[in-house]
Amino acid sequence: MIRRQLVMFALVGVVNTGTYYACYLLLLPWLPYVGAHVLAFALSMTGSFFLNCRFTYNTRPTWRKFLLFPLTNAANFVITTAGVYLLVDVLRLNSTYAPLIAAAAAIPITFVVSRMIMLGGPAPDSRSLRGSASTNTNESLGESVARTTPTA
Repeated sequence: MIRRQLVMFALVGVVNTGTYYACYLLLLPWLPYVGAHVLAFALSMTGSFFLNCRFTYNTRPTWRKFLLFPLTNAANFVITTAGVYLLVDVLRLNSTYAPLIAAAAAIPITFVVSRMIMLGGPAPDSRSLRGSASTNTNESLGESVARTTPTA
């Protein structure tokens, strides 16, 4: 299950990147490049949210998840920025390829952040997936907390 989610997450990322770039190019004739970038980024991130809800995590979109979803982009930004610095300034790799390597390295971490937002908890290990009721992705966060909270 986790492997399939990770693959779908990466595929949605590819679609998201293409969507961003297409929107950017379409908006560029009418807006300054920064405006085109910001609007294209917001549109592609919105699309990415709904694609990840449907295809990656099979979960219902909620306002809470939607408002937290930009954290995945923040995590990606921090990881790729640190990665590019490390690859170029420390390891002396070519700056042309460093962002691609850093972006690939960021996928697992941004996946974990995304999964926590979409499903309400950290990615379980393979042992906890067998026979666990916590794998119900249709369960709301409140139901999950109520189910796992011991009562006195």
